[in-house]
Amino acid sequence: MSQQPPVRSTGTPPPRPDASMSLLNNVIDHALDDGYAEASARRAAEGGGMPRTVRAKLGLAAGLVLAAAVVTLGAAEARVSAPVVAKERQDLINRIDTDTSEADKLEQDVERIRDEVGERQRKVLEEHGGDQAELVAVLSGATPVHGPGVKLVVDDAKGTDTGGGGPRESTGFSDTGRVRDRDMQRVVNGLWESGAEAVAINGQRLTALSAIRAAGDAILVDNKPLVPPYTILAVGDGQRLSTAFQDSADGQYLHALQENFGIRTSISAEGDVRLPAAPSLTVRTAEPRGAGAAKATGQATADTGKGTS
Repeated sequence: MSQQPPVRSTGTPPPRPDASMSLLNNVIDHALDDGYAEASARRAAEGGGMPRTVRAKLGLAAGLVLAAAVVTLGAAEARVSAPVVAKERQDLINRIDTDTSEADKLEQDVERIRDEVGERQRKVLEEHGGDQAELVAVLSGATPVHGPGVKLVVDDAKGTDTGGGGPRESTGFSDTGRVRDRDMQRVVNGLWESGAEAVAINGQRLTALSAIRAAGDAILVDNKPLVPPYTILAVGDGQRLSTAFQDSADGQYLHALQENFGIRTSISAEGDVRLPAAPSLTVRTAEPRGAGAAKATGQATADTGKGTS
């Protein structure tokens, strides 16, 4: 009896390497949806979707001709209007240049007239100042001055771009380490009180009528903005003026700003500082009232009248 050969088991075939990527394989193998594939095959069998009747072909041709005509017409109009637009643009540039030149000339005329007015005011002060004409001219800022004095430099603290909380916020200013108009007011008043005879900030001469104000973060002196660092020159007895200012309440205030807010300051006695004349002056005079006018108004003869400008 013959024996059957033994059956050898072939075992389970090894899994495909991409068996775990069945979803990705399905997307790759069926990139086009079945419905789209069927519609594409039907359109290809019918002649590629091109119009088959003469009427359809004529309509397609007419549409293409119309589209070409519109594009050609638009290009032609653009070429025609380009020189017109360029001419209008050049005319506008010329008008701007002309108006700018006229504005510059007017500004120069204003500066020239302002200088003439200032010069005449200075001459009036010198002519009618009597024995104290020179002193009056110095105190009013009508004439340039030079002599011994002090140089005080005040600058914002380093890194003043961001603000924060601090005691200075209570008066409307954030603690940013910036020099404020009220700080500059105290510094200038402290110099006057310490014996300064004339004061200028960044070349801007101060008078008894000068105003130090703020516009945003900028400090204005007589409506002219200043840029830090602020260089303050004061004419006077240099060493004595420096010591008196640093010992004054305003000097201590400036020192406190340096210690608490990082505002940078430096002061030095100078052998010779030069200050320009004030750019514009407001001349005011006062006259005593007569005895008759005083009796008529019921006032004492020692009263003086209101100043006129």
